[in-house]
Amino acid sequence: MHEELIRYIRDRSVTPMSDDNIASIKAFFVPKKFRRKQYFSQADEISKNLAFIVKGAMRQYSIDAKGIEHVVRLSIENWWAGDRESLSNQAPSRYFIDCWEDTDALVISRADMSSLTESIPAFSEMTRVLDEKHAFALLNRVNASISLSAEERYADLEKSYPEFLQRFPQHIIASYLGVTKETLSRVRKQSSKR
Repeated sequence: MHEELIRYIRDRSVTPMSDDNIASIKAFFVPKKFRRKQYFSQADEISKNLAFIVKGAMRQYSIDAKGIEHVVRLSIENWWAGDRESLSNQAPSRYFIDCWEDTDALVISRADMSSLTESIPAFSEMTRVLDEKHAFALLNRVNASISLSAEERYADLEKSYPEFLQRFPQHIIASYLGVTKETLSRVRKQSSKR
């Protein structure tokens, strides 16, 4: 299970890793299996861990006062899952993170993540690249939600993350795009006619 993570780190860093570095990474990342619909973390709890998904899919969402779910993030293989804000600030999370499929993940604590970032240059490089990509993706998502039509948001998702459309059901995709299921159904029909 750790091989995917080691490959992921190597692909996002230029500094080589020693055998000791790799052994440390393997020691800090704990393999864990989650069942479909099992929570990784829940709202109102302080996040303690991040997960690197080796196999499976997770979603991060909030629930409003009316009981409506708002999906803010979808994660699949070679993606990270966790509430970074809660983890960094050690404050209660406003999000639930659960597994949409049976999921194999490598889980690491905040303290162990910090330790690896300080002691292994390649890991530090990877986290910097991860932070940059996360910031860019967040800005793109905010821009899309305030400036693109439902059709354009769907087309962007279809182009950027086509695997989401196969892995997650329509109601989760609709929530992720910030549209109703009915709007998504209409958009998908129009898209298939093109």
